[in-house]
Amino acid sequence: MQKTFIKKPADVTREWHHVDAKGKVLGQVAVEIAKKLLGKHKIDYTPHVDGGDYVVVTNAAEVEVTGKKANNKMYYRHSGYPGGFKSQTFAELLAKFPDRVIELAVTNMLPKNKLRTLRMNRLKVYAGAEHKHESQLGK
Repeated sequence: MQKTFIKKPADVTREWHHVDAKGKVLGQVAVEIAKKLLGKHKIDYTPHVDGGDYVVVTNAAEVEVTGKKANNKMYYRHSGYPGGFKSQTFAELLAKFPDRVIELAVTNMLPKNKLRTLRMNRLKVYAGAEHKHESQLGK
């Protein structure tokens, strides 16, 4: 009789992955990144163990959306004070903070639990092609 393999936190080995977002659709890039952060691409995936990898995303400023989402997709936030409601379109947020667009998309695709912050800490997003993780990606 075979027993089910359960990965333990001590058995986790992390790798580094590079994703180039240039010319790709936002949702498809976010799905690819979320799978790598969760560790679902690994054969020994265990849901309750944080066994995902590091992901470096470059060219975040050149990510695309389909249809009229560039002007119709809205991002909302609230400061907590009366009258503190703010909203921005996708185009405005992409022009000002291109890395935040990908971070928000990936954050909302991850499970809402205690491991989400730990997983998001392993995501490195850069607006241009240059990044400081060449030595890690070379391994």
